[in-house]
Amino acid sequence: MGDDWARVNELLRGALSTDVKLLDDTNLAVLSHSGKMLRPMICLLLSRAMGGGNEDSLKYAAAIELLHNATLMHDDVADESPQRRGTPTVSALLGPSAAVLVGDFWLARAVEMVLDTAHYNKVVKYFSSCLTDLAQGELLQMEKASSADTQEEDYFRIISCKTATLFRVAGAAAASSVDACERLFRAAVSYATSLGLAFQIKDDILDYDGTSTLGKPTGVDLKEKKITLPLLGALKNCPDESRYRSLLLEVNSKPENISILHNFVLENGGLEYAKSRLEEHIDNAVSALDAFEDSISKSYLAYIARFNSFRQI
Repeated sequence: MGDDWARVNELLRGALSTDVKLLDDTNLAVLSHSGKMLRPMICLLLSRAMGGGNEDSLKYAAAIELLHNATLMHDDVADESPQRRGTPTVSALLGPSAAVLVGDFWLARAVEMVLDTAHYNKVVKYFSSCLTDLAQGELLQMEKASSADTQEEDYFRIISCKTATLFRVAGAAAASSVDACERLFRAAVSYATSLGLAFQIKDDILDYDGTSTLGKPTGVDLKEKKITLPLLGALKNCPDESRYRSLLLEVNSKPENISILHNFVLENGGLEYAKSRLEEHIDNAVSALDAFEDSISKSYLAYIARFNSFRQI
């Protein structure tokens, strides 16, 4: 990504700079463990694939990363998570109230970044819709965790709202930044949305099939009473579906149920089902790229989509 990537990081540091030492130190600590930064990467590659990026493309990439991290800090409070990316969360270090305030600061800076662009009047609505999706997705997930009645339609709505929406805004913002035609705009959004769905399905597979030493810890979703695609796939082959949903509801008082449910998924085709759906969304993402002319950026976008088949982190 060269100079563009350096510029995005410069924009992030500038947006988060403050004379409040506690806030400044916290922002720098979060930035130093900022993960894959996949969403800003997608924004930049898509803008290049549609004719080349510009300063607006860079600012939208930075704003997406600010927004993403703001939501993670808020999620960590809601989930009472002690760690993220192998380090203590802001909530664990400073307390939930401070974590919410830091998240709010990042969110405000994201909005300011978007407003300081030539295409803000169009793009701001995409960011607004993203925030709506994130809130609805989180609350729907909480509702379903308390009842264990998640169906596949619910699952896809949750991951569309909680994960794919940030990818979707990356595609929409990238296309808007280069004034792409309607055909390319739709292709960018389709690619980004399908990639976001594939990304979350892969994460949910890794929760059953990953290894803690390589990346993501396993068993977290079951501990949080979340019914994801691997479990839904296994339930399709089960005549006594209600029994396993009841086991999930009781994991707090009966932690041994986690192992029972994990084995149930492995023994009843849950992972195979989830992997087949994963490949569908990967194929959809790659197919959406047919609208773009061949370029190195297009080839990278296809590779990133296919990487979900075998990534372990």
